[in-house]
Formats: sequence, structure tokens, C-alpha cells
Amino acid sequence: MSIIEKAAGKIGTGAPRPAPQAGTVDGGHDGSMIENALNKQRSSHAEPFVATPIEPMFSVPDAETLEGNSQVQSINLARLHRMGVVSPDAEKSQIAEEFRIIKRPLIANAFGQGTARVKNGNLIMVTSSLPGEGKSFCAINLAISMAMEMDRTVLLIDADVAKPRVPEYLGIHADKGLLDVLQDKNLKLSDVLIKTDIAKLTVLPAGRTYKRATELLASAAMTRLVEDIGNRYPDRIILFDSPPLLATSESSVLATHMGQIVMVVEAEKTSQEAVREALSHIQSCEVVGMLLNKTTPTPGADYYYGYYGSYGK
Repeated sequence: MSIIEKAAGKIGTGAPRPAPQAGTVDGGHDGSMIENALNKQRSSHAEPFVATPIEPMFSVPDAETLEGNSQVQSINLARLHRMGVVSPDAEKSQIAEEFRIIKRPLIANAFGQGTARVKNGNLIMVTSSLPGEGKSFCAINLAISMAMEMDRTVLLIDADVAKPRVPEYLGIHADKGLLDVLQDKNLKLSDVLIKTDIAKLTVLPAGRTYKRATELLASAAMTRLVEDIGNRYPDRIILFDSPPLLATSESSVLATHMGQIVMVVEAEKTSQEAVREALSHIQSCEVVGMLLNKTTPTPGADYYYGYYGSYGK
């Protein structure tokens, strides 16, 4: 039995579940447990994406220039709390504890804390098989939770250009962003970054819609951007809220640059078949974690997380 089959076998087969509680956003967390499972997948038959060298369409500034030129916007923390999102000023909560558990192995892999450092481990993509499973909700919670670390900064990139949700969740205004930088060679990355009043959290919004948005995400320019950001800021965690794997093709290309992937699965709704197919699109990534979202709480069990499948060869 393959790793994909083992991992997918842990996911529900599509049985109906109660509707999410009122007030949840984008299929977000409903106050129940989140299950986290990490699989290290090493595939010898998945060919890496190779981009044709082209002239850079953008310039990545150094750290001082990047932070100095970024816009600064305030996040409505009270609104985050009402939506059930991790909030730095909130008292200890179940969801905060859940995302602390989820982020630990990701941070350990990224920076070699108690384990071998994963190549490009600071580049983390959050995705799902299908739309509506709560990936944007989970990406934002992870970003805020990681930004609360004492010695880490976080760049959250809204790469779901078809349905960007990050600004809506955070309550910030975003005009230009990722797509504009890829489209306009005269636009600097520092011109579109939004530095938030969560001290260590910076956001790169998706930007304005272009007819060839999906091609831009799969372009050599995007490849160069990801590589430059990842190499230039090795101590920064860079989270990508990417499109669903079975809805678009660009996520599969983006996955080839990632050191780690968190795949959000909606409990009791997403089928095993969908999970298997989605996992087959990201075999080039060494570490894939499956995060079971919107589960029904089990009495007496506060948290449950395990390792699905087996470690790679």
C-alpha cells in the first residue's frame, strides 16, 4: 500500500455532517478539534518543475528596504476573535492550543530544531483538495500563531488569486499585490507588502486580477520570486495560501518549490478519492502534512494527532 493510500485511508469517505455553526467564514473552523498529521514523502518518480531562464520581472529588496517601504495597516483583533481566529491579545483558547501543536513540527523542520532541517523548509504551502475546506482560515491561524514566536517573523502570501480571502479575514485594504509584481517589472515587492500591527506578520496580497493570472503563477517569474524570497530570508517563515489542488493547475507547480505542504481536509465531507488525487499532485514535496478541519469533538479528547503512513525511503 502506498503512502498516499495509507494517508487517504484515514480520511472520511464522505458521510454527511452537521452544518457549520453560524458565523464561520469560508468553511472555517467550527470550534472543534483539528487533527494534524505529518508525512514525509520522498518520490523518486516525480519530475521537478524546471523553468526556462528569463529576465527577472521584479526586484526583491534587501530586508531593511523591504520592511522600511512596506505599508502598515491595523488588524481588527476583536473581529478576529469573534470569527474564532487566533488572536495575539486573547486569553488562552482551544484553537490557539491546536495551532501551537500544528506549528511545532513545521517550525522544527524549517529550522532544524531537534530534527534534520528540511530543504526549503521555511517555504510552506497551505492548500486543500477542493474549495471550501477552510484552507485560508487555517493559513491565517498558522501565520498568526507562528508570528507569536519570540524569534520568528512571518510573510503570508495570498496566492489564491481566483478567490483571495486573506485581506477579508484580516480586515485590511489591499490594492496591488503578487500578480502586479509578476506583471509589472517596474513594481517593487516592497511597494505592495503590507506590514501589520501584529509585530512579526507581513502580508503579500494577491493583487489585481489579470486574464492570465494562472499562467503568471506558473511562470518562470514566479519561480524566481519564490526562490529569491526563500533564499534571501532563510530565518523567516513564508506561508502561501494557495488555490485548491483539484480546482486549478498552478498549485501543483507552486508545490515543486515548497519544502513543506499542509493540506487541509474537511472532516466527513472530502472523499478519500479526492484526497488521493490531490496528494498525487504534490509528490515532489518532501514533507506533506494533513490537517483535518471541522471535526466533531470527541468527549474527553481535547487533542488528537498522529502520523499517517510511514517516513520516506
